[in-house]
Amino acid sequence: MDNRIISPEETEQDFDQNLRPEHLDEYIGQDEIKENLRIFIEAAKMREEPLDHVLLYGPPGLGKTTLAHIIANELGSNIKTASGPSLEKSGDLAAVLSNLEPGDVLFIDEIHRMPKFIEEILYPAMEDFELDIIIGTDGKSKSIKIDLPPFTLVGATTRAGDLSSPLRDRFGIVSKLNYYNDQELQEIVKRTSRVLDMPIEDDAALEIAKRCRKTPRVANRLFKRVRDFALVNGDSVINKEITIDSLRRLKVDEYGLDQIDIEYLAALITKFNGGPVGIETIATAIGEEVTTIEDVVEPFLLQEGFIKRTPRGRVATEKAYTHLKLNRQESLF
Repeated sequence: MDNRIISPEETEQDFDQNLRPEHLDEYIGQDEIKENLRIFIEAAKMREEPLDHVLLYGPPGLGKTTLAHIIANELGSNIKTASGPSLEKSGDLAAVLSNLEPGDVLFIDEIHRMPKFIEEILYPAMEDFELDIIIGTDGKSKSIKIDLPPFTLVGATTRAGDLSSPLRDRFGIVSKLNYYNDQELQEIVKRTSRVLDMPIEDDAALEIAKRCRKTPRVANRLFKRVRDFALVNGDSVINKEITIDSLRRLKVDEYGLDQIDIEYLAALITKFNGGPVGIETIATAIGEEVTTIEDVVEPFLLQEGFIKRTPRGRVATEKAYTHLKLNRQESLF
C-alpha cells in the first residue's frame, strides 16, 4: 500500500469512525447521488421492501464506504462488511450471507477483486435470495440450496471497468462518485476540525482544500498533520500561516503534488523530452511500481491536466512545464 500522505488509499491511521457522517443530511458533496438515494431509500421503506442493490464506483477516498454505512443507517438496518480479496472460497461467501438478517446491508469493498467463481455464486443470492453451493469432492459432491433473507448488497469499486457485465447488470442503482470542489472540501475540513475539537480559520481550511487532490480522505489526513504542527507550536487555532508552513514541511505544493508527482513529471520532461513514453519506462526511471503510478499518481495528474495519455505513451502538457518552471528548449538538455 502506498504510504504517501497525499495517497487517496486508506491507511490504518486514517480510520476514525467519528469523522464519518451517519446520515445523508450530514454528508457533504455528491449532491445528485444523495438526493437520488434519499428517494430510493424512502420508496423502499414505503413498499416495505429491501432497497435495490447499489454499486458505488469512483476514485479512492471519495466516500464510498461512508455512503454504504449511511445507506444502512437511513434504512434502519445493520451493515455487514467484507472485501473482494477476502472472499477466496465459496465457504467464505456462504458464511457472510448466512449471517444476514432480513433487511441487512452487505457491503463488499473492492468488489471487482472477487474471484470469478465467487461472483457466480453471488448471482442467485442477489436475484432470488438463494445460495447454491456445492460441497464435497468429485464423485461425492452435492448441491445445497439455502434460502437467504432479503438484503441489500452495496458494492464499492475503484475500477468499474473490471466488473463483469453479468455482475454489473444485477445492481439496480449505479452511482459514480466524482471529485469534490474546493468549497465542499473546505466544509469537510471545518467539520473535521469541530469533531476533533481543533478550531481552524476559514482561509486555512481553504488552503488544505486546495491541496488535497479533490479528495476528502486526503483533506482529513492533511488536517491531522497540520493539527500536529499547530499543537506542538502551542497554537490553539489553526491559521493560514501554520497551514502553509506545515504543508511545505510535508512537501505538498499548492496543487497538492508531492515529491513522487514532481519526480514523475521531472523524469517525463527532462529524461524523455516530455514524451510520449511508456509507463514501464517511467516507473523504472523513478523507481516506483507500475501499479502505484497507474492507480495513485496518474489519475490526479490526468484530472488536473499535467499529462496526457496517447496511444504511444504519456506526454507532459504545457501546464507541467510551467509548474516545474521548465521550457521545452531547456528540457532537451
